[in-house]
Amino acid sequence: MPSQLRVLLVLFTAFIILFLVIRKLLIPDSFGDLGHYRADALTDIADKEAVFAGRETCVACHDEINEMILTDVHAKLSCEVCHGPGMKHADSMEASDIVKKGERTDCGRCHAINPARLANVITQIDLNEHNIDFKCTECHNPHQVWELME
Repeated sequence: MPSQLRVLLVLFTAFIILFLVIRKLLIPDSFGDLGHYRADALTDIADKEAVFAGRETCVACHDEINEMILTDVHAKLSCEVCHGPGMKHADSMEASDIVKKGERTDCGRCHAINPARLANVITQIDLNEHNIDFKCTECHNPHQVWELME
């Protein structure tokens, strides 16, 4: 065998061995046990404390808001899309434990002008021109869209 091939064979073998050692060090032991992912991830996720309460939990205490929103374009959204994680509030029932949004950036996540969104599906507002000195909720009730608040 030519010396060049012998050198290449040695380098290739060394590369494969190095690759297998690094792979063994980097891939968790539970990888592949339950499919093409790390099976221990299920335990890690289950051990995390729940922070989202779910719409059913919100409706249990806020049924009057639920009645308003059922006829609204936001009816299919979870309360926590706008108000953030609600488990702490649901447990404590303290108003300070839930976020009452309405800032321009909050509503702007969905309603700011975005050419990628269908304008006839989501109302889009130019946040740089539309009532720039006010919070959205000073004029609009997000539970009843386009109802002006008095």
